Amino acid sequence: MYGSVGLFSTPLLGSSSTPSSRNHYKTGSGNKYCLAKQLPIRVSNGPRLQKLLGHCTFHCPSRNSTYGKVNGSAISALITDDNSAMATMGEDTEHIGILDTDPGLEPFKDHFRYRMRRYVEQKELIEKYEGSLEEFAQGYLKFGFNREEGGIVYREWAPAAQEAQVIGDFNGWDGSNHRMERNQFGVWSIKIPDSGGNPAIPHNSRVKFRFKHGDGVWVDRIPAWIRYATVDPTAFAAPYDGVYWDPPPSERYQFKYPCPSKPNAPRIYEAHVGMSSSEPRVNSYREFADDILPRIRANNYNTVQLMAVMEHSYYASFGYHVTNFFAVSSRSGTPEDLKYLIDKAHSLGLRVLMDVVHSHASNNVTDGLNGFDVGQSSQDSYFHTGDRGYHELWDSKLFNYANWEVLRFLISNLRWWLEEFKFDGFRFDGVTSMLYHHHGVNMTFTGNYNEYFSEATDVDAVVYLMLANCLIHKIFPDATVSAEDVSGMPGLGRPVAEGGTGFDYRLAMAIPDKWIDYLKNKKDEEWSMKEISSSLTNRRYAEKCISYAESHDQALVGDKTIAFLLMDKEMYSGMSCLMDASPTIDRGISLHKMIHFITMALGGEGFLNFMGNELVIIRASSSLAIRSGLTSQEKAMIGVMKKCRRQWELVDTDHLRYKYMNAFDTAMNLLDEKFSFLASTKQIVSSTDEEDKVIVFERGDLVFVFNFHPENTYDGYKVGCDLPGKYRVALDSDACVFGGQGRVGHDADHFTSPEGIPGVPETNFNNRPNSFKVLSPARTCVVYYRVEESLEESDDDHNSTGANATLVADVVAEQESLEEPASVKDHEFNPRLIEGSEVEDVVEEATDD
Repeated sequence: MYGSVGLFSTPLLGSSSTPSSRNHYKTGSGNKYCLAKQLPIRVSNGPRLQKLLGHCTFHCPSRNSTYGKVNGSAISALITDDNSAMATMGEDTEHIGILDTDPGLEPFKDHFRYRMRRYVEQKELIEKYEGSLEEFAQGYLKFGFNREEGGIVYREWAPAAQEAQVIGDFNGWDGSNHRMERNQFGVWSIKIPDSGGNPAIPHNSRVKFRFKHGDGVWVDRIPAWIRYATVDPTAFAAPYDGVYWDPPPSERYQFKYPCPSKPNAPRIYEAHVGMSSSEPRVNSYREFADDILPRIRANNYNTVQLMAVMEHSYYASFGYHVTNFFAVSSRSGTPEDLKYLIDKAHSLGLRVLMDVVHSHASNNVTDGLNGFDVGQSSQDSYFHTGDRGYHELWDSKLFNYANWEVLRFLISNLRWWLEEFKFDGFRFDGVTSMLYHHHGVNMTFTGNYNEYFSEATDVDAVVYLMLANCLIHKIFPDATVSAEDVSGMPGLGRPVAEGGTGFDYRLAMAIPDKWIDYLKNKKDEEWSMKEISSSLTNRRYAEKCISYAESHDQALVGDKTIAFLLMDKEMYSGMSCLMDASPTIDRGISLHKMIHFITMALGGEGFLNFMGNELVIIRASSSLAIRSGLTSQEKAMIGVMKKCRRQWELVDTDHLRYKYMNAFDTAMNLLDEKFSFLASTKQIVSSTDEEDKVIVFERGDLVFVFNFHPENTYDGYKVGCDLPGKYRVALDSDACVFGGQGRVGHDADHFTSPEGIPGVPETNFNNRPNSFKVLSPARTCVVYYRVEESLEESDDDHNSTGANATLVADVVAEQESLEEPASVKDHEFNPRLIEGSEVEDVVEEATDD
């Protein structure tokens, strides 16, 4: 099989196995992550494979011409002579490092060898015909609109086109004088000379690609590599137009600040720019930068993760039905505005990750990549043909990852966002759908390795992800890349050099499902401490996870936030500090703090929170968000989406209880900033007492005590620890500054006592060699740190970073005392929280759910 390599021909690698038949039902959520035996990691690959896999460092001779013709017989020999190809690589791929990490994968050695060979073959072909993977990833310098000497050159890969023109404002939408030429590999091109020393296509003017397909019909499409696209905001469902974006130097944003260094552990604030305003409208990049980023930094997050950056014509898709992959979403501003946002984040010490969607594409024809599909074969299209190219649940198109031009397009897309906009990494969306031919549909992953390595595995997609991660970490070694995968595929979070897929982190997607199950289906007394602990710690050894109690999936897409599951309609009437808290509010605030904190402390090596959940935000529902047919209900949905907002004034109002959750969120992050417990590999759960409803564990050298009992307070409660010495409170959810009752003394010293025989865990207390006693009130969590003896005398200086005697709660209280509290205009809490809607309607909706 042959594909095109941009402007010349290159082979495709062998296709993956035929996908199994798919039934489209709800994806199972009962997945379990298999824990691998803890063994030292050892990588021992041959020198040739190490060169190809390590950090993809290639020193290739420069090519004479990008447009040179490749000898067809040589290509044919390369593809058909499988035996020789495998023979040369067999020795180098014989040893797979990931098998040393997890010997349980040994039965699947052949699978790992096969995909490693496929990866190496693809890499070698890219080197041979493109120079290197890094050069291959600069497709945006060749395709789309680019300035070259004396004019603008436009190139488009469209093998199915019979004739082609470029049209736009610059030629009155008449392409008769701007016909494009096609080479033998399906790439259309034209050079438009400058006029009077100025570009013939003005900056910020509309353009489109017009072509005639096999039926003799002419169609207009947005160029695939377009860097900006806009729509008439006054017309509903109007088609988008491509925009030629090449601002003069005086209008180009110039980055001023360097990228912050990679943190030991990411504390991620997931955000949707459009929904971030306190007003019922779509917010802008610059307003987000000026108004929201300082709030994020003040809450001690170190990373911002942005949803819906890539252009998407259907706003209610939350950015997951991408139409223009190289264009920023124009609803919130221009490319220069997004650069301002990212630079502002860097100035505040915040890294910025992008939610990238390479798992599928919008099914839209007039303004998306699907418009280039006019019935041609898969090798001449961005997508697979037939059922394999269509996701019925998502109503979207599925990429052909074995196609050379698809690889160029997607890998170049990653480099574009990294280099042009200075993003610090990516969250890859929908990875489960990519990894398997069944896309995870109607599958409940149990942790059985046979579920991951079989004919159901889409090796084409796995190889693409390996190439993508190799490229990202080559051009930006400090990048952070995470994968949204519900299946728990082993090796996803291990380096490519070991035979893994190369992600830095995977999202711990089972955790929020567990919390939703508990909050909806179990009474407080039915909560199992062992099950909670097991769900939070059940992750693969040596593969880092980002934990979260709720993300946009829970907060926006057809469900309630944890706060609403806990407090429901009382959120509208019971949050005033001028009245006593009801039992529902008291329980809700307490458990909200505990659920988020234990998820952070025990659930992974990084933590994520969705915008507004730290201070409790009214939910949004989007059960219709992925459908393409616009019913009257969906039109109303889009209208609601455009008025979706975050009511920051609630946390700024001093007499409302929202400030307590926000303060605790700030303190949680500050605790990690001071003690770096998220990055610690020391994680020991010493007690999960079902009768007491208490969980005790150590993370780093901190000791965490969570009391989930709805009523019982324990005085003199014995907890185990590793190191002997004196312990003090580092963080207390019951502190008054967090809306608690202040029952735990923060100035008390807790001295340890030895337990059992040193070095004999079975004689210790809960397998810990030391213990101390604490006060543990009902529905609270308290963290203790060990006071270093060498720092005893300097406690009053408050200068130590590892064992500072200053309570995190006190730091937060001190910060808040420096801020001028919001004025209280009247002493009655106004329950009307949603502008333009009757609160009774919202309460009724919340109650109905």
